[in-house]
Amino acid sequence: MPEVAHPTSTAEVAEVMRDAAARGLTVVARGRNTKPGWGLAVTPDLVVDLSGMDRVLDHQAGDLIVDVQAGARLADVGAHVGTEGQRLALDETVPGASIGGTVATNASGPQRMIAGTARDLLIGVTLVRADGVVAKAGGRVVKNVAGYDLGKLVVGSYGTLAVVTEAVFRLHPEPEHRRWVSVEGDVPELARAVIGSQAVPWAVEVDGSTLSVMIGGRPAGVAARVETVRALIGGSVSDTAPDGWGTYPWHPGETGLKVTFALSGLREVLAALADAGARVRGSAGVGVVYAALDVPDALPRLREVAAAHGGTVVVVDAPDDVRSSVDVWGPVPALALMRRVKEQFDPDRRLAPGRFVGGI
Repeated sequence: MPEVAHPTSTAEVAEVMRDAAARGLTVVARGRNTKPGWGLAVTPDLVVDLSGMDRVLDHQAGDLIVDVQAGARLADVGAHVGTEGQRLALDETVPGASIGGTVATNASGPQRMIAGTARDLLIGVTLVRADGVVAKAGGRVVKNVAGYDLGKLVVGSYGTLAVVTEAVFRLHPEPEHRRWVSVEGDVPELARAVIGSQAVPWAVEVDGSTLSVMIGGRPAGVAARVETVRALIGGSVSDTAPDGWGTYPWHPGETGLKVTFALSGLREVLAALADAGARVRGSAGVGVVYAALDVPDALPRLREVAAAHGGTVVVVDAPDDVRSSVDVWGPVPALALMRRVKEQFDPDRRLAPGRFVGGI
């Protein structure tokens, strides 16, 4: 069993990492442990548990900025900024997910259509390198270290470059009103009609054979845009999100895929997933869907279809036996560059070694 450290500040994380470096230990940072099946399996010498770093450090409501520790839960941060009529536009796709885990995996949900992902919302970051050196970038810092855009580098890096301890995010005003329009039918055709309209949808989501469109804003504007959507595709209107909204379609023990593609490929991608017997949920409006499979035998065919439309298929979540028997990440064109970045940040390969693409 690995050792477990429980720091409560960036300074303590730095101390832990310096000690680990001196002892040559491999290290994995852990937030709320909500995504243990993501990436390739790693058995480190030391786990740095950041769950004790769960505070909102600063909320500048007038500037729409929040500074939080990495172990803070997304839901708790949302509740905090919500008291000022604001929101951090990152969906809690896994219950209990932390800020650090969301940044590390670049997890996102329906709000990505209107606000982007963590890579778009992150404006400052504090991290600790493998050697225990603290680095900061963005926010009020004029220039980051080594010329790298540290925030964009660490988002989606699965903890293989540094331990993120604090993050500064841009916030959005909470809308006065939200409505969902849902309809069953030819999802690609329905999505095409909505995306190409003047309705300005905030999210266009697919769940099996159902398309749901979220509209947000002021009451009068929302009402008018809802009617625009209904004139195009029909459907029913609700004040509450559909069941499963913003969550992944797989259950424990199943294989979960993330499929990306150009919007023009939506019909072919959904058809390939249907042929594979997958349950599908995700953002038809931006070309990112998630799929649940019992057995990942269809992975090569799905990758072929996604690649034909400029996309990829990644095995996001899976049991250990599946992760060890399939190519989790698939082809990675920029792998050589990513390895050079890893060499710069973690030359001894002690941070989550082998968890990310190409054994990084």
